[in-house]
Amino acid sequence: MTPLQQLRAAVEAVSAALRGDGAAPGGTAPTVERPRREGFGDYSTNAAMLLAPRVGKPPREIAELLGEALLQQLGGALERYEVAGPGFLNLFLSDGWYGEALTHVLGSGERFGAGGAATPERVLVEFVSANPTGPVVAASGRHAAFGDALARILEFHGHAVQREYYVNDAGSQIRKLGESVRARARGEEVPEGGYEGDYVIDLAREILGAADGDPDVLSEAAVALMYGRIKATMERYGVHFDRFFSEKSLYEGEPSGVRRAIAELEQHGHLYRHEGALWLRTTEFGDDKDRVLERSTGEPTYFSSDVAYLESKRERGFERQINVFGADHHGYVARLKAAMQALGADPTTLEILIMQFVHLVERGERSAMSKRRGIFNTLDELIDDIGVDATRFFMLQRSHDSTVDLDLDLAREQSNENPVFYVQYAHARITSMLARADDGVVERALAAVGGGSSAADGTGAGGAGAARTEPLDPAERVLLKKLLAFPDEVAEAADRRAPHRIAAYALELAQDFTAFYRDCRVLGADGEGVETSRIALSVAAQRTIARALGLLGVSAPESMARDHDAAAE
Repeated sequence: MTPLQQLRAAVEAVSAALRGDGAAPGGTAPTVERPRREGFGDYSTNAAMLLAPRVGKPPREIAELLGEALLQQLGGALERYEVAGPGFLNLFLSDGWYGEALTHVLGSGERFGAGGAATPERVLVEFVSANPTGPVVAASGRHAAFGDALARILEFHGHAVQREYYVNDAGSQIRKLGESVRARARGEEVPEGGYEGDYVIDLAREILGAADGDPDVLSEAAVALMYGRIKATMERYGVHFDRFFSEKSLYEGEPSGVRRAIAELEQHGHLYRHEGALWLRTTEFGDDKDRVLERSTGEPTYFSSDVAYLESKRERGFERQINVFGADHHGYVARLKAAMQALGADPTTLEILIMQFVHLVERGERSAMSKRRGIFNTLDELIDDIGVDATRFFMLQRSHDSTVDLDLDLAREQSNENPVFYVQYAHARITSMLARADDGVVERALAAVGGGSSAADGTGAGGAGAARTEPLDPAERVLLKKLLAFPDEVAEAADRRAPHRIAAYALELAQDFTAFYRDCRVLGADGEGVETSRIALSVAAQRTIARALGLLGVSAPESMARDHDAAAE
């Protein structure tokens, strides 16, 4: 258990004892959270107000009883308590408790914040999946950053995750690509609805005999070339897919994936024919209208391959499917969930996350993008301009259901106004500081922390503060509380599918470290044990910053252009 989990367990234990039974008050567990305002304790709980209806006493009176019980249970870990407002119990923890907490953070190593998933699942995250009819546009960089970061967070939280790219290599748009390539090879305008970008001219030059080629053959060659480029862009962006799943493969074999899915639906009795077409009764499962699986001509619709793809993921043993779709795919949610239920599966195991738009902003102006008309900024161009780290961080700063205005001018800056630079600089600053420490000081500091006793005994003895005689500075307490919040932030980011929480956490952690570094001398600090504990705290902050950045797919550099601490000191 983390130090916060132990504290919450103690609050729940004394609440249960006062209540006289083991049930949670009103079905709700008490909260133990950092108060919004300074001076109201290190942590505050609403336990007394939840207990009042059950115990039949005023909340403030109950809070006093809880406080006394916690003093007995936590011993030296709880310095004092205060009752505030209508019955909040504010807890002031001792320096010894903080020392034990730091011991836990560093003692957990690379696993600090990891695990914790209540029910680990096999999860497939399908994202990007842009048609291979053009380069990966900058807007798709948001899908790629989000899907990859979400997969990293879910893995860190304890799930078994695979990343998949659904290759739309079938359908009319693919033939249009082949027709466009042939037209350009002949020096002609592309056909109506074709693709006009310069990349089509490049394809025409690369494919031998394109001027006289069959559009279907040309489309296969063009798709192969485009997917080679897409894969290269994704790898450059730090995104590795476990599988590129071909839509065409759903129509291959006997029986094909599409035929197997249709047979499954037929077995469940959800199909009917009308005017020669084969329909799925999706309205039985909440869709606004039934959907055609097979046209009267016998030609399957796109929806039939969508259903077959859902079934393929189930057949491969994935317990949860997460699809990251674009803003123009809202209409797909109800029909795909209906299809999932019609297949006999739990529709809640299919999650469809709709990404909102990305606007590139330069000098206050938004740029327009259109793949079909050849007017777009590619992801490669964006990376060339601001780099992988800035691109990913800026794409991940906001919730997926909010629009992103990516300020290119800000992303290029090497200043504290640029959030990714600020976070990375904090990491580099710690590296620089530790490199200037006397030989063996860092190792001795970490050894002292590792030699502390377990925080589970509640005594507050031992740990990082065992040999320290000076009290903790308020900035040290703030930084430690931010570090202790990391496991909860990971859990929230995983459960809410919210990588932006990790981006916000990384920035706040960097800000808290910067304030600590400003207010507290680390190397050569006066007072017995002070330098040791502050070095250990700095190492914990450095590792957690790096871990948070890693979950976002952003690097944690050891040096940066503005790293001039040595000169300043």
